[in-house]
Amino acid sequence: LIIYLRESPESVYRHLLFGNVSYLPFRDAAFGTCTFHLTLLDCFQAINKALQYGFLDFNTFDANEYEHYERAENGDFNWIIPKKIMAFSGPHSRSRIENGYPHHAPEAYFPYFRRHNVTTVIRLNKKMYDSRRFKDAGFDHYDLFFADGSIPNDAIIKAFLNICENAEGAIAVHCKAGLGRTGTLIACYIMKHYRMTAAETIAWIRICRPGSVIGTQQHFLLEKQSEMWLEGDIYRSKLKKTQKLAVTKILSGVDDISINDSKYQNASRKDSEPYSDEEETHTVTQGDKLRALKSKRQAKAYSVPLT
Repeated sequence: LIIYLRESPESVYRHLLFGNVSYLPFRDAAFGTCTFHLTLLDCFQAINKALQYGFLDFNTFDANEYEHYERAENGDFNWIIPKKIMAFSGPHSRSRIENGYPHHAPEAYFPYFRRHNVTTVIRLNKKMYDSRRFKDAGFDHYDLFFADGSIPNDAIIKAFLNICENAEGAIAVHCKAGLGRTGTLIACYIMKHYRMTAAETIAWIRICRPGSVIGTQQHFLLEKQSEMWLEGDIYRSKLKKTQKLAVTKILSGVDDISINDSKYQNASRKDSEPYSDEEETHTVTQGDKLRALKSKRQAKAYSVPLT
């Protein structure tokens, strides 16, 4: 109804509630008591916003491709904002199957990333592979570590947003499972640049990548909502002023153009990576549990190379 008939989320929700029918809320994937609920209305509003901003187009959406790459043996990744930001499970030093869960080396992702203009990789968990393997292959790679199941500090959020806003191509973000920490930072970007509510944002990310944003991260995003909206307003205001100034300079410079005009030079942008790798501790984390659970729930299938 929302996608094809363009009915409002509220109207569709009223249809479903007819006759005093009630529905279970949408909860997180944490192993404990749920303290944050999403409703069907939140999900409907998320889909409506996704259509509005071009995140979703059923005319081009390939369900088979989505299901293929969501599988652990085929990469375990999902686009959250098509052609802009994807979430994926953290690569390992080598491709192997551990505790029934397939792990992939960085090189396994190279062909797909190159074909889909992924130029930047952001790692949020401790070191499981050498970042030089991505860098030597031509990808930008950044480390923004914070603990599994926790929330990012303001410095990490600022760095993440800055990287995403200045990346030349699409960005691939991962933590250990690519769910909690990954979903939380991507949610900050969505709230800032698309002014979606925290509930709409979490709902959309979970529609794309089930299990994303866990426990206290949900409440954190709710608290960050107004701040991200304000930052987004300021960002767009500055962008408009910059664009207006650029047009003014172009117009004012038209009269100065001559046959002997000097050659243009491309300004180079310096890339900085102020973060260092940290060794991975050999403990079972929330990310490990979530990946194992996801792998068990997926039907067994023949493993094929990432393409």
